[in-house]
Amino acid sequence: MTHRTLFATDLPLIQAPMAGVQDWRLAAAISNAGALGSLPAGMLNAAALEEQLTALAGATDRPWNVNFFCHTPPAPDPQGEQRWVETLRPYYDTFNADVAAIASGPSRQPFDGDCATVLARFRPAVVSFHYGLPDKALLDQVKATGARVLSSATTVDEALWLQAHGADGIIAQGLEAGGHRGHFLSDDLTLQQGTLTLLPQLVDAVSLPVIAAGGISTPAAVRAAMALGASAVQPGTAYLLCPEATTKTVHRQWLQSEQARHTALTTVFSGRPARGIVNRLMQELGYLPEQAPAFPLAGNAIGPLRAAAEARGSGDCSPLWAGQCASTCRAAPAQEITAWLASGL
Repeated sequence: MTHRTLFATDLPLIQAPMAGVQDWRLAAAISNAGALGSLPAGMLNAAALEEQLTALAGATDRPWNVNFFCHTPPAPDPQGEQRWVETLRPYYDTFNADVAAIASGPSRQPFDGDCATVLARFRPAVVSFHYGLPDKALLDQVKATGARVLSSATTVDEALWLQAHGADGIIAQGLEAGGHRGHFLSDDLTLQQGTLTLLPQLVDAVSLPVIAAGGISTPAAVRAAMALGASAVQPGTAYLLCPEATTKTVHRQWLQSEQARHTALTTVFSGRPARGIVNRLMQELGYLPEQAPAFPLAGNAIGPLRAAAEARGSGDCSPLWAGQCASTCRAAPAQEITAWLASGL
């Protein structure tokens, strides 16, 4: 199955969905450039999703993707969250952040029936998932819209699981990728591989199309991934400096500094391993602190702290999500970045 069959796009290129740094505008611009734009919906309720999809559908008549999480929400842990607040209190004092402003409850919700109902009205070309797939009843609702279904795999076992449970294509998420790791069968980070080793193994192991993700931010990287058998590529970090992205000023500044050369996996900002530019909070608390509550509860206490620090122009307490290719980011419109990446095909 080629990208034209799977996505109905001109280019074998999917924009990685990036919650927190984009909305419908970036997705529309990339779809209009001939690739597959993606809207991250893991932090949207059904009403917000409908608003975003209405705007996206009105901005392009080309195919697009909507991405959701499939994690199991954690049990409430007020004591664990309070311990986390106490761990962060010195930073609250430093940046004069308000502890009373900390939200309660999970900030990210898994795909559910309400979102499935919204999708049925918009009938996207592609629906993608992170952390596996939804249960069969929900997945059947997605497929009933005519959408192709993709999901992230970080190991051969995950790719085989996705193939057996109804995916139409598999995103090979290498260790270089920015943002949250998509692993769902095991939390053992030693199982995680780089894109150029993971990709050919998945191509050999499954009969589905495999999309390469992680470290793909230049035409040369696109060419390398396609040479290793990818049916398409999924860049994300390459678009962080686009004017159509909602990347905050502090984040943009770090991406254009020498600090962008050093990224690491951390659970500090959400409770689940995710790759971002190394900053003060990561260095001083440790990249994988035991005190961090389960995903996504750790993010509640980070919110007011991040806002207070950013108000002072500091990225010390922000999740500066980016892949290991962050230092190659270019500040240019999404259409230009897409054409540049496509020159490697």
